[in-house]
Amino acid sequence: QVQLVESGGGLVQVGDSLRLSCAASGRTFSRTAMAWFRQAPGKERESVAAINWSGSRTNYAGSLKGRFTISRNNAKNTVYLQMNSLKSEDTAVYYCAASNSDIALTLKSNYNYWGQGTQVTVSS
Repeated sequence: QVQLVESGGGLVQVGDSLRLSCAASGRTFSRTAMAWFRQAPGKERESVAAINWSGSRTNYAGSLKGRFTISRNNAKNTVYLQMNSLKSEDTAVYYCAASNSDIALTLKSNYNYWGQGTQVTVSS
C-alpha cells in the first residue's frame, strides 16, 4: 500500500508560480511511475504530467507542456510539480498518483494509488 500526501496548493494571482509536492510512504518508492492529475469544478479529472522512476521519461498534457514541470527526488520519496505562468483555468484540485508499473503514462487507469488532493486557485 502507498500513501500519498500532496502539499503546496493555495491562492495565487495570474502569472504567478507555484510548486506542489507529493510525499509517498508505505512501501518502496522505487520503480514506480508517478503522475499529477487535476480536477476543476464540474469537470472530469484530467492528466497533467507523469514521470518514470528514474526521471528519464516524462509526459505532459499537450496544453501544459512548457509551463508545468514534473520532477522527483527518490531519496525523499517525493514528486514535484512546478507550475509557472499560472492562468485562471489552472484552478483545480491537484492530485498525485502512483502506479504499480514504471511506465509514465498520463492515463488514470495506469495509477493504483491516489492522494487526497490540494487546491490551487488562480485569481485574476
